[in-house]
Amino acid sequence: MTIFSDIGRYLLMVKGMFSKPENGRMYWKEFIHQCTEIGFGSLGIVAIISVFIGAVSTIQTAYQLVSPLIPTSTIAQIVRDTVILEFAPTLVCIVLAGVAGSRIASELGNMRVSEQIDALEIMGIKTKTYLILPKIAAALLMIPLLVVIAMILGIWGGRMAGIAAGIIDGYTFDKGLKEFFVPFSVKFALIKAYVFAFIISSIAAFYGYYVKGGALEIGRASTRAVVVSCILILFADYILSALLLPT
Repeated sequence: MTIFSDIGRYLLMVKGMFSKPENGRMYWKEFIHQCTEIGFGSLGIVAIISVFIGAVSTIQTAYQLVSPLIPTSTIAQIVRDTVILEFAPTLVCIVLAGVAGSRIASELGNMRVSEQIDALEIMGIKTKTYLILPKIAAALLMIPLLVVIAMILGIWGGRMAGIAAGIIDGYTFDKGLKEFFVPFSVKFALIKAYVFAFIISSIAAFYGYYVKGGALEIGRASTRAVVVSCILILFADYILSALLLPT
């Protein structure tokens, strides 16, 4: 029954977000603040992970391609498709679930425990709209941008690693990037990024907003939010791949 109760409260929370703002300027300020926290606050870790994932992909792909009949440009094709379709949207969003998701859950949990949310409600402010909606909107804007940056840096990291290791030269790598490229791959990755962004922000907001207890419960709620977000991201990744990718 606890699972169904949580699902019901989650749906009511999402429904309660969509109400007319009391002060548009106040909501806009909160939205910009959340964009800064989610976007720029996560840019460093996303950049580092993306570059090294691309580099490792190039080296491991070259290790697997031992046949002289396979052209070297195939390495670039595999790295490109792997980074765009899976590594950039899925792995980066799993990392963001730990970075941005835990921050959202901790922030709301601290406000709930310290009774700041109750104080805002007494003042007549719709807390679901003011506290949760800007976070989800900022995540829907910034996380897809971070995924695009991860795609670019991942492919660039693979190119640099291939050149540095003497596996492939720059001209051949660039040639392989253009061969058999399917533009839908980028669209599919962005679809996944938007779905994952909503999962990360809404699940973290749910566990933070409804936390009960003290500081220990805030930590547990943050951990639970990250775990549930990661599971739902992997499940949504499978569903989207099964529905949208041609077979």
